[in-house]
Amino acid sequence: MEIKKNSVYSVISLIFLVLIALLFLFPFYWIVTGSFKPNPNAIPPDWIPKALSLKHYVKLFKQPAGIWFFNSVWMSLSSMALVLITSSMAGYVLAKKRFSGRKIIFSLLVCAMALPKQVVLVPLVRIMNTIGLYNGLLAVILPSVGWPFGVFLMKQFSETLPTELLEAARIDGAGEARTFLNVVCPIIKPAFGALAIFTFISTWNDYFLQLVMLASRNKLSIALGIATLQAEMATDFGLIMAGATLGALPIVIIFIAFQKYFTNGITMGAVKG
Repeated sequence: MEIKKNSVYSVISLIFLVLIALLFLFPFYWIVTGSFKPNPNAIPPDWIPKALSLKHYVKLFKQPAGIWFFNSVWMSLSSMALVLITSSMAGYVLAKKRFSGRKIIFSLLVCAMALPKQVVLVPLVRIMNTIGLYNGLLAVILPSVGWPFGVFLMKQFSETLPTELLEAARIDGAGEARTFLNVVCPIIKPAFGALAIFTFISTWNDYFLQLVMLASRNKLSIALGIATLQAEMATDFGLIMAGATLGALPIVIIFIAFQKYFTNGITMGAVKG
């Protein structure tokens, strides 16, 4: 009887989760299909395309959409790579090394996580302007390198590393660099996957920082470019939907590529000890 109740509960839960998933996927379906419709209507919307066309994508790439897309990909991938390197090393040191001021540094990082980016935006703009990086892609990439959340996440994962394993590596003659690369990194690989997704999406969607730091039309990201198209061509829903589809595509690809590591990373981070 208990098994039958569990089976019914599992079926109901599965149906409920599928309905929720479809609910969240429906806007994405509307945008993608609308980008291929010759003349999509916003009100009333056309849910099922009667004909397909690439004219909106052709029109989109007559704008500097290719440059915007490349800028966004370059900024997001560069930020992701740099955050993975710096956060993994900092998190490992804070988790497994004992030195004076370690707890104070970690407390400051936790406090920095609660600090809104808008608070430091003015001095950040002045710094970038002083060193000549304003209105450049590095002005968006470099501020994300010291992401406090990345250090916090990697520290929590590094806490799960067996101390005995690190000591065994040192006894075998491995230095700090070799221990980190050959012992630590393979174990915390799921954490890299989780942080890679978080960093890529955070940088890709960081509209506010991009809006402040980037001014030239050829330096815009895809998010800023779509916003300018929306302002200039407010009634061209097909063009706007094509831009939105192009902007969402890399996020979907990154999530699918790192999904396994992301799931393992969340599970690994939930259990300590």
